[in-house]
Parts: sequence; structure tokens; C-alpha cells
Amino acid sequence: MLSSIIYSFNFPPRTQLSSPNPAIFPQKYNLAPFPAENMSSSPFCGGLINLRVNSPMAIVSKNASVDSINSGFSTLMEYMGKGGVDVGDDLVVLFGHLEYACKKIAALVASPFNSSLSKNIAIGNTGDSSDRDKPKPLDIVSNEIILSSLRNSGKVAVMASEEDEGPVWITDDGPFVVVMDPLDGSRNIDASIPTGTIFGIYKRLVEIDHLPVEEKALLNCLQSGAKLVAAAYVLYSSATILCASFGSGTHAFTLDNTTGDFLMTHPNISIPPRGQIYSVNDARYFDWPEGLRQYIDTIRQGKGKNPKKYSARYICSLVADFHRTLLYGGVAMNPRDHLRLVYEANPLSFLAEKAGGRGSDGRNRILSIQPVKLHQRLPLFLGSPEDIEELQSYRDVQQKVNPGYDV
Repeated sequence: MLSSIIYSFNFPPRTQLSSPNPAIFPQKYNLAPFPAENMSSSPFCGGLINLRVNSPMAIVSKNASVDSINSGFSTLMEYMGKGGVDVGDDLVVLFGHLEYACKKIAALVASPFNSSLSKNIAIGNTGDSSDRDKPKPLDIVSNEIILSSLRNSGKVAVMASEEDEGPVWITDDGPFVVVMDPLDGSRNIDASIPTGTIFGIYKRLVEIDHLPVEEKALLNCLQSGAKLVAAAYVLYSSATILCASFGSGTHAFTLDNTTGDFLMTHPNISIPPRGQIYSVNDARYFDWPEGLRQYIDTIRQGKGKNPKKYSARYICSLVADFHRTLLYGGVAMNPRDHLRLVYEANPLSFLAEKAGGRGSDGRNRILSIQPVKLHQRLPLFLGSPEDIEELQSYRDVQQKVNPGYDV
């Protein structure tokens, strides 16, 4: 009963139309049939009208060229094929399963049941108080959704998640390694604050296939961020946005709820060289090292290398703060040894660099740091290259002491 509540977040069916209704879709608009297999295979899209408008976000005239339509609103799968970057069939299949999992999480996060899940309180009166029947926190449910999709893809050798103590070996011949934070920011979900999923993808280290499973699983997941072949985050907010890089540029795709497609809405994101926003928990100001306090004081007064006064914008959701920084510039930071190198810092730094930005621990490039532990933590500074360079010039910006609060 409970599992059906948790996993059945489908939209209610709509009336099927055998042909376009001219009252709804005037003849001048370009319509294309929606593949039947997509309708039947995706619970996210089940029951949707069996029509697909080429550009649901901006209806296109029949006179518009096909190239202009595709360049503006190609889907994630189309972009990963010949239309964008030819990343290979294996990675396309893997991302197809990952985007499917993230659609399920998006529906879960928006569900009226998520409050009970996040508090780990039973939904309704099941008449059974056993732990097995109690709903799991959203983080764990999201983790299980993604793990299931990775298993089904057949393309992943090993997965490591922030929610698991150790890596999970999936299949011996999977070409990829996936590391992830399944639901970042879930503590604040009751207040409808944006949350997100972060993941990075590496190639399996075939040269260590002869090692015992536990050893090769760990070593595969402890690869340097410089070896990432792809990374992405999914932002669950007023829109569901998947932002990805496959090594050439950073691109964002917005979920169209009428078709279930992720449509390219932000091609080739280029972070401004310098912004005017900093994002950090100012309440910890008096716990910060002297260098970080001086930096923040300077940019707030407009006395830094940028003569404009900086504004503070802090959501306390890493994906949301980073997404804004990626678009508007500036710097998003947590100076404590708090964020995880493998699951958060490496994938987001990869995305930042491919957009022309930088990821730093306050002294070093994130992608040059060799992980030594699966859940290794460190300070993280992400943002515009000139802002990160100026911040690092203050040197003493890493907060190594955390008085009065837990990590």
C-alpha cells in the first residue's frame, strides 16, 4: 500500500485525441506526433495527450524552419545524439535512465506526501508499526529510485552515493561509474525551498578489473574530478532544470510537463567573468577566519576589484545557490569542511569550469585534488573566475574551526 503511494506519482489521464482539435491547436501551428512507446514506457507521461507541440514553451509558426526549432528547443536525448555532441550510445542510454529517475524524484518532491516522508512519519494508519512499513526519508527514497534506474540501464559498474556508507557494485561490464548526492537540500523541503540532485560520471577503470570487488569499487569512485566524462545537477524548483556538461560546454534543459521532455533552454551557459552577488551563511561571520571576513567586508562596500557593492543571496540549498551563480555570476561558498569532494564539489566544479567559471577549496583547484576517502569533506567556493581569484588572494578563507554547531 505504502509503496504504491510513494512510487505512483503519475499525472491523471487526459482524454486521448485521435486528431488535432482546431479549437485547441489552430492549423497554423506545427504539430508532430508523440511516439507511442514514450507514452507507454514512462509513468511520468502516462495518459498525456497523444500530441507533441514542437516548441511547447514558445509555439512556432509552420513557416519557421526546422533548424530554428531544433536549435532552440532540442531535447536532452536529441542533443546527446548527432544534433549536439555525439557522446556515444552507452552514455545516451545512461542519461536516459538518469533523467527518468529525476522525473520521478521531481514528482515525489512536489507530492502532498513529501512532508510526511521528510519527517519519517507514517502516512495514514497502516495498522502495523514495523520499521519495514514505515515510509523512508526522501533522501533514501530518492537514492533507491536512482539506484534502480542505474541497475536497469546496464551501463554502470559501480555507484557511490552520499546516502550509502560504501560504494555499490552493480555489474562487472558496465562502462561507467556514477557518484551522486540524490537529494541535496532535503532538510528544507517542508518550506518548499528548492532541492536538487547532483551526479558525476567516470569511465570504469578497466586496468583494475582483476582486484577484489570491494577494492576496485572504492578505487573507481575515488577518481580525480579531472577524469569526469560528464556531470549534471537537477534543480527541483518552480521548474525542474537539468544542467549538464559532457566535456564541451555547460547546457541546461527544462522539463516540459506536457510531454515529459527535458528541452534545451540554456545552451552554452557562460558564467560572467565577475558578478555582484555572494552567497554564504552570514550568520557565521564571527566564526570565519580573518581573510574571509576582510574579503566579504571589502566587496560589500564596493572597495574590491569590482567597484560595485555586492549583494548577499543565500538559499541554503547548494544546487539552487550554484544555479543562480552560474547564470548571474559572483561566488557561492561554504568555507567550512562541510561539503563532500566526491559527490558535490567535483561534479559542480566540473560544470563551473565548462561554463568558464572556477571551483576552489580556497587555495586549490577542486578538480586537481585527489580524493582519499569516499565521504571526504572540504570547503567549497564556486563562481566567476575573477571573483574566485580575488577571494583566493586573501589566502585565509578556509574555516577550519566550527564552534557551536555541527557539520
